[in-house]
Amino acid sequence: MENRGRQKIAVVAVGGNSLIQDKHHPQVKFQWDAVRQTATHVAAMIAEGWNVILTHGNGPQVGFILRRNELAAPHVHQTPLDVIGADTQGSIGYMLQQALDNEFRRRDVYRRAITIVTQVLVDRNDPAFQHPTKPIGGFLEKEAAELFAAEGWPVVEDAGRGWRRVVASPQPLEIVEKNAIKHAAETGWVVIAVGGGGIPVVENKHGELRGIAAVIDKDRASSLLASDVGAELFLISTAVEKVALDFNTPNQRWLDRMTVREAKRYLAEGQFAPGSMKPKIEAIIRYLENGGRQALITNPENIVRALHGETGTLVLPD
Repeated sequence: MENRGRQKIAVVAVGGNSLIQDKHHPQVKFQWDAVRQTATHVAAMIAEGWNVILTHGNGPQVGFILRRNELAAPHVHQTPLDVIGADTQGSIGYMLQQALDNEFRRRDVYRRAITIVTQVLVDRNDPAFQHPTKPIGGFLEKEAAELFAAEGWPVVEDAGRGWRRVVASPQPLEIVEKNAIKHAAETGWVVIAVGGGGIPVVENKHGELRGIAAVIDKDRASSLLASDVGAELFLISTAVEKVALDFNTPNQRWLDRMTVREAKRYLAEGQFAPGSMKPKIEAIIRYLENGGRQALITNPENIVRALHGETGTLVLPD
């Protein structure tokens, strides 16, 4: 790629709805449809003059691979969770690369996308490892769950529906490949990175990196990356056009903008649901308190309108 000079960098985090829009149609051919649709919106943003670093979720895909492991267990070896994370970074990155490159050709825009398989350093002493809470994979009978437990997988009984493996969700400390990601973005590449929150790694006693069974929150890792590369914008693309207060109640109110102070107040009031909007707001607060300039939340089809101030929820420093 030619050096395009310093352009505005945006970290854009796309949620699972950008990859699997209908839980009843998870097959790869339908994932392709969703990815190609997402690519049109990201390409439109790039045509507006942004250099984009794209991050993405991988939860459903990790679950599918774990299920294949379970079904194939009598015949082939199992795959460690860190390697599954790498697998999904490669496969989803490939899909996004191809969809974006095809969209650039259609628009006659000289840009290209690359995927950087990304490791994220976590602390092996993070309290999350003592209390794994993130369920992964399918439901198991008790006997199968006991086999996984004997192999070192923590398991829990899940609301009477069966047993599931759980893993830790530690805090991301460092994006190992951050310098390569930043350099590529600054020289004009559209970079796909930190897929699924990154591959969790820890340092051993020799200072060497080793994978560990965990799942890092995608929005937390994207927030850290946005700070590391000095992004002018952190955009979270999700299922709703704007953030709402009193969501799904008769008093629901859409928010056009809010400050960090207001966001913290809404969090304290319990306005944002855990596992849904709460981690997104927390990630944005962290980015803005680390020197970030602005953040946006909207859905994929409204990205460009949100950039023009026509929709979405804009979050600004105090």
